[in-house]
Amino acid sequence: MSKVFNFSGDEAFCPGRALYPSPKESSLFLSLGHHVDVYFPPCKRSRITAPIIFTEKQKKLPSIDVLPDECLFEVFRRVSDGKERSACACVSKRWLMLLSSIRGDETVVSKPSPSSETEERSIRSAPIKPVDCIKKGEVVEPNGVEVADVETQDIEGEGHLSRCLDGKKATDVRLAAIAVGTATHGGLGKLSIRGSNPSRGVTDTGLKAIARGCPSLRALSLWNVSSVSDEGLSEIAQGCHLLEKLDLCQCPAITDTSLVAIAKSCPNLTSLTIESCANIGNESLQAVGRFCPKLKFVSLKNCPLIGDQGIASLFSSAGHVLTKVKLHALNISDVSLAVIGHYGIAVTDIALIGLQSINERGFWVMGNGQGLQKLRFLAITACNGVTDVGLEAIGKGCPNLKLFCLRKCAFLSDNGLVAFAKGSASLENLQLEECHRITQAGLFGVLLSCGKKLKALSLVNCFGVKELACRFPSVLPCNSLQSLSIRNCPGVGNATLAVVGRLCPKLTYLELSGLVGITDEGLFPLMQSCEAGLVKMNLSGCVNVTDKSVSAITELHGGSLEFLNVDGCRYVTDATLVAISNNCWLLSELDLSKCGITDSGIASLAGAVQLNLQILSLSGCSMLSDKSLPFLQKLGQTLMGLNIQHCNGISSSAVDLLLEQLWRCDILA
Repeated sequence: MSKVFNFSGDEAFCPGRALYPSPKESSLFLSLGHHVDVYFPPCKRSRITAPIIFTEKQKKLPSIDVLPDECLFEVFRRVSDGKERSACACVSKRWLMLLSSIRGDETVVSKPSPSSETEERSIRSAPIKPVDCIKKGEVVEPNGVEVADVETQDIEGEGHLSRCLDGKKATDVRLAAIAVGTATHGGLGKLSIRGSNPSRGVTDTGLKAIARGCPSLRALSLWNVSSVSDEGLSEIAQGCHLLEKLDLCQCPAITDTSLVAIAKSCPNLTSLTIESCANIGNESLQAVGRFCPKLKFVSLKNCPLIGDQGIASLFSSAGHVLTKVKLHALNISDVSLAVIGHYGIAVTDIALIGLQSINERGFWVMGNGQGLQKLRFLAITACNGVTDVGLEAIGKGCPNLKLFCLRKCAFLSDNGLVAFAKGSASLENLQLEECHRITQAGLFGVLLSCGKKLKALSLVNCFGVKELACRFPSVLPCNSLQSLSIRNCPGVGNATLAVVGRLCPKLTYLELSGLVGITDEGLFPLMQSCEAGLVKMNLSGCVNVTDKSVSAITELHGGSLEFLNVDGCRYVTDATLVAISNNCWLLSELDLSKCGITDSGIASLAGAVQLNLQILSLSGCSMLSDKSLPFLQKLGQTLMGLNIQHCNGISSSAVDLLLEQLWRCDILA
């Protein structure tokens, strides 16, 4: 028998498993060394089959899950390694939520033994050259093997990660996982929650997990999260003292209580946005102005409880540090603008939108307050209190104003606009939209008043600008104006273009969009007067412009033209493409949508040796066919974007071929 078991031949015996898989059962039969393979025929069955009889009931193995939460909490707070904590969090939802409830100061870090301290010193003294092998809070050998978690990185050095949860993904479980998982990977610095899961959305529990596990959080955005209340945001205030940016939108359950806590606990707060929060009022702004010395940006929109008291407290306390302010649809009066004009000594940007309770006096007082000396950008939209008197005061009281936007101001006329232009010593950019009392006289008055400093002028949907028989004396031209944009002003025609050509010889960007009243007769003289050379030209919607003027543009400015848009110019045909291929050397973006071009024109464009187009739009060119395919393939060697939507003459098979061959180009078909 001993010979059989000591046999080591390879043919008669094959290596296999042990005779008894259980160590106890094998010990009853014989005891063999671990190096011995036992012969066990795999094909023979036992001659006697008997049922297995259990003499006693199987006992359940003890489980850690039988422990109450208090005991598990004590266990988990002694797990300091990040990988081990993540592994524990993957076991069950219960473990995940328990781990996410542990604050950083509640974690127990075991002290290293003397031998490990000696090893640690030797490791620290060893040179580590590769920077990539060093993780935050860990010491790593040069070969990348983790040695010990000996030091926790300073919180201020963390906060590199950002997470955004949208819609159904926004749940408490995901927030808990983020709190546990990001702790050892650089720390969470930015969190954005937009919407919420309808059945199990974000609640205060999720925010508590973030507050306890992410002390490095610097930016928090909550949009349309109705189930989060003061309890969760107050927890953020207690645990995230480094918070710098807070954005709250449509959070009806959040009140002044939690915002006051944020203001008191987060002195680094620099940006605050509150929108459509019905229960946030003046008390929050008072606390923010008092306890946040680094506050730079404030945006308030559609908050019915915010009034003059809150705005006055905010600016009287933080006006020396606030730089950007946006007030939209608030129940404030002239008092707020008076306080802003007096205390806003550091403000550089102001946007006032939909303030229906402010009258002419408010804007007049704001301009005469002499506090907005550093104001560089001012936008006023849909404020009926803007009149000629108030606008003139703003022009004189803001000497450093460079960009001014006026939208939907129905009571502003030419007199106020020209007076503002004369008083503004630094104005460089003026934008007017839906100011229907502004006429041609106001437009040219601005050009004459700001001839040495104005660089950009924009008119959009100003129906009061109409053709007038104006005669201007020989005056100095506006040599500073480089950009002129007139969009959807139906009263602008050839006579207006003629005056613009005389006053603005240095134009490089010209946009004449949706002007059905201009023709080649007015456009051609304007092109001739542009001495500096046009870089961008937009004629979209000018339905009466033909090849004559567009070809003249390419001949006069082909050496500088980079952008050309003739979308909707139905009288632009292949002749324009021939002129482009012959004259344009720098053109990179061309829009020929809904033009009268054919395959022959695309062939001319593809034959240009010097042309290096990157963006080409042919949307709605119904006369194109599959014959353009080889020419489009040639143009596609340099194209980054191609639009052939609504080109009914191009078949789907040709489109598929283009998609296959021009794989580097974004094609809209």
